[in-house]
Formats: sequence, C-alpha cells, structure tokens
Amino acid sequence: MDVQEIKQRFGIIGNSPLLNRAIDIARQVSPTDISVLVTGESGSGKEAFSHIIHNLSARKHGPFIAVNCGAIPEGTVDSELFGHVKGSFTNAVDDRKGYFEVVNGGTIFLDEVAELPFGTQARLLRILESGEYLRVGSSKVQKTDVRIVAATNVDVFEAVQNGRFREDLYYRLNTVPLRIPSLRERKEDIYLLFRKFIADFSEKYRSPSLQLTEDARQILENYSWPGNVRQLRNVAEQIAVLEKNREVNGQTIMQYIPVEATMSNLPMRINDRSKESDFSERDILYKVLFDMKKDLTDLKKLVVEIIQNPEGVNSVVQMNPQLVTKLYSDVHHHTIEDQESTPSFNLQPINTNPAPSQYHPLHVAEEIEESLSLNDQEADLIKKALKKHKGKRKYAAEELGISERTLYRKIKELNL
Repeated sequence: MDVQEIKQRFGIIGNSPLLNRAIDIARQVSPTDISVLVTGESGSGKEAFSHIIHNLSARKHGPFIAVNCGAIPEGTVDSELFGHVKGSFTNAVDDRKGYFEVVNGGTIFLDEVAELPFGTQARLLRILESGEYLRVGSSKVQKTDVRIVAATNVDVFEAVQNGRFREDLYYRLNTVPLRIPSLRERKEDIYLLFRKFIADFSEKYRSPSLQLTEDARQILENYSWPGNVRQLRNVAEQIAVLEKNREVNGQTIMQYIPVEATMSNLPMRINDRSKESDFSERDILYKVLFDMKKDLTDLKKLVVEIIQNPEGVNSVVQMNPQLVTKLYSDVHHHTIEDQESTPSFNLQPINTNPAPSQYHPLHVAEEIEESLSLNDQEADLIKKALKKHKGKRKYAAEELGISERTLYRKIKELNL
C-alpha cells in the first residue's frame, strides 16, 4: 500500500512533503513489532498515525486501545495500566485487569507518555524489555505481548536532561522516531483541510456550503495555528454554524481567531511603520552613524582644503557655505530654519589667528571630537525632525524612519 492509498483509507488530507514522509515512515515500520515514539504538537494528528501502524501490522485483528496518560490520576495510573488484586488498596474490592493484560496480542497507544510518574516509567521499561509486569499488590509475574506506540507533544530529550523522564525508557521507546509536522509547516494543506471540514459540517448541519474570499484564504494560510488541525476544525465548525453570509471574507475569519494570537502570529509587514521591534532602534542608530560618517568626511575635506590653502580660508568658506553652517550648528546644537537658502557669512572675523571665541573651521573640528555621543546625535536628529515638522510627532517619526511610539519613548529617554 502506497502513501496515497493510506491517505484515502485513513482520511488523511494534504500533500505536504513532510506529511508524506511521516506517512511513509509509518508504512515502513508497521509490519515490524518495534516500538514507535510519535512526536508532534498538540492537535497535529498523532493518534491517527497510531491507527495506521496498528491496522497495517500483523496485529490488525488484535485489540487496540488508546490511553491518555496525562488524564489518569497519578495514584491510579499503575492500576489502570497493569491491573490490581483484591485488597491491594482502599476500594480494591475485586481483581482487575490492566490495559496491558486486556490488549494482549494487540497494540496500545500511550498518548502523552511523558506525563507518566517516574515509578510507572520503570514498570513500562520492564514490559518493553521482557514483556513482564506485576499487578498492583501482587507478586505473581504476568506476561504480555503488546506493541507500544507512544506519543508526546513535549521535548522528551529535554525532559530527560531535566530529570523528568527516564533516559533508558526514552531510548527504548524511541527505536523509530516519527515526527508529525505542525500545521504551519504544511501551509499548502490548510486550505484543503478547511474546505473538507466546511463540507463535512455543512452536510452535518444541513447548511449551504461556504466560499472563502482570497483575503480570507491568505489569513488562514498565514496564521500559525498553535492548536493545529484540531483548532482549524473547531474554527471551521463555528463558521459553518454561525455565519449567515455564505461568502466568508478576511474580516469574518479574524473574528474566529484569538486577538492575541492574531497580533503575534500573522506575518509582519516589513514596511509597516507602526511595528514595534528592535529594528526601529537599529535603524535610527544606523542613520545616526551614517550621518556622522558623512559629516566627518565633509569636515576632513574642508580641513584639508584649508591646510592646503591657509591664506585662502575665506574663499574656502565661501565655496562651502552650507557645509560650514551645518557643522557650526551641529556643534552648538542649533537648527537651521531653512536649509535650502544660502546663509550669509561675515568673513571679516575669520583670519589665520582667530580669537578663541571667534568662528573658525579648525575650531569646529576640535569641538566635534567632544560631540560624538550617540545619545547626543539621536537627540539632535529628533529635535531637527520635530522642528522641521512643527512638533508633529507622526511626520517626524516618518522622517526618522521609526514608529511614532518609538519616537515618544526616545523623547522620554532623552528628556527632550
């Protein structure tokens, strides 16, 4: 039986390569008697694979039972799995067979096996190694021939490292690991599954079939579905029952997805200026550094020209009026009102021996060495942007390439 025939027989929908690979592993391991550890997120369909393994094996005519280990109280889990004898504990009024005795010759599916208590794990290991076990309260060794398929949605290897799961049991169960892909890893299957669920529920509740708009389909495929197939099925059932309009758009779909999950799981638009992340601060730092580098390069050119032509300082300044004015204003934290207009210069005070208080390009270079703080540069850029846009933070934030919220936080941090 090939993968496509298995899908048809067990009602599995999807064409994802990861899903096909998981089915193929289950097909190959089914004829053997080795144990299988099925891993995957909650709701991804782990139990369906246990049915595949059982029904394609030589034990297919034997009993099959699925046990949710996490749902059995810790005090009774040994009795449930291995049975007990009369009088072994309070209310043990009769002998009782456990699951391993009842399913002798068949397959037992232990779901959430990582939830088993440590003592029960030791008993399970003995069954895997020798097929032997003891009923609770009995000293008589029992034998069983059961194939174990275990499943969990936790990282078992991490649980082993943290001392919550026996290492020897992990390696004994994990003879053949079988990982079920999450729904977000098989996005190409989401729309197919949704259509199947809608068709089933429309037939069940005798309601007209639904149609999805393109934006609704995009939302379905881009949502991360933390509950996987189980959550998708639940959403499809709600829509099939509650929606009167049989054409479902994106806005309708959003009503059935948790708001918190929508905010964190739908894809982020890269060009969205309202995003709040580390990229905003990184962008503004890059902008500051690039501006500083450009200013320093221009300053070096100006200084070189003055050194090469010390007697023509006035002519050098006249050739670079905008640069000189910008450097001067940066040092003294002033903002130029109109950067496009050419400022007027009083060239008379500039000479080869200026007073300390007089303006001189070389004096600017000395002061720049004292104003290379990133905070100062950030503050200066923000001030300029706010002044340019007359205090309107929205436009100032757009000018700086950050969100308005980030700008507000920067204003508070820098005490502007």
